Amino acid sequence: MGTNNTGLDIGQVAPHWAAEAIVNGEQATLDQSMLAGQGYILYFYPKDNTPGCTTQACDFRDHIDRLSGLGYRVIGCSPDSLRSHLNFQSKQSFTFDLLSDPEHKVAEAFGVWREKKNYGRTYMGIVRSTIIINNQGQVTEIFDNVRAKGHVDRLLEALSS
Repeated sequence: MGTNNTGLDIGQVAPHWAAEAIVNGEQATLDQSMLAGQGYILYFYPKDNTPGCTTQACDFRDHIDRLSGLGYRVIGCSPDSLRSHLNFQSKQSFTFDLLSDPEHKVAEAFGVWREKKNYGRTYMGIVRSTIIINNQGQVTEIFDNVRAKGHVDRLLEALSS
């Protein structure tokens, strides 16, 4: 897991959030109250259809049965539009939800919209992170600034222990 720079603490109630989403191939509003009594994995990624983000999302897709079997619903979140999410979801056959967060409200609530440095450039963006929320709405795991490749295996390891 490494360093946690999200500002979240294990055991705290997850921040309130609401966003437009693609759920089962349809546009819908989704918020944490709709997930009451259900554990979920909220993973944040920078951009649809980019190599690292596609690798990570396909990894979630390929392990969705194991994650659901452990009682978790998977929800991806990026600043991309609903149209972009719909394209990404259908192109890659994702069966999980994708939140559209163009104003970074959800990302800011979870502390993953932060300053980044890349090739000497400093800018604000999504720090690839995953937050696990249990069926009581509490944060149980924080994976901050993760590598896309192999992330879901590390996640499953943590959830199974």
